[in-house]
Amino acid sequence: MLLPIPDRSVESACTSPSQKQTSCPAGINELEKSSSSMQLTRAADYGVRVMIYLAGLPDNERAMLPSLAVATGAPPSFLSKVLQALSRAGLIASRRGQSGGFQIVSLGRQASIRNVIEAIDGPITLNLCLVNGESCSRKSWCPAHPVWARAQQAMLQVLDTAMIADLAL
Repeated sequence: MLLPIPDRSVESACTSPSQKQTSCPAGINELEKSSSSMQLTRAADYGVRVMIYLAGLPDNERAMLPSLAVATGAPPSFLSKVLQALSRAGLIASRRGQSGGFQIVSLGRQASIRNVIEAIDGPITLNLCLVNGESCSRKSWCPAHPVWARAQQAMLQVLDTAMIADLAL
């Protein structure tokens, strides 16, 4: 699922480098500006990073959590939860102990970025009116609905064609 993530550079988005005052339209406060961009969750981003990293390792090689955290730039405690989700989805295998660690499995090598994101966050939807099984009462007359539907279809197609194994090369 794509979620709005606050933009940490809101001030810089509305301020030119030579100005100290903001130049954003009146009435738009920082919260409204920061919730207008759609981004992947951090968990999904780390999930994609760790899958690409694991796919780049030699076959049957495992990586321990500390090395995965360094390779992905993710906090170990947070990455641990991401790895659990990937393991539950059958994309990676984990083993405890001295010869343990995390290893990508065949299904994980064949996964698309969409598969990884959905293993972490569930189905990707650009707008609530596009959630499967939900009916939007505005769908028949809303001029924006077909735009959202086309945008989601295009995004899903790109994510479906970006394969983890190809990105690891």
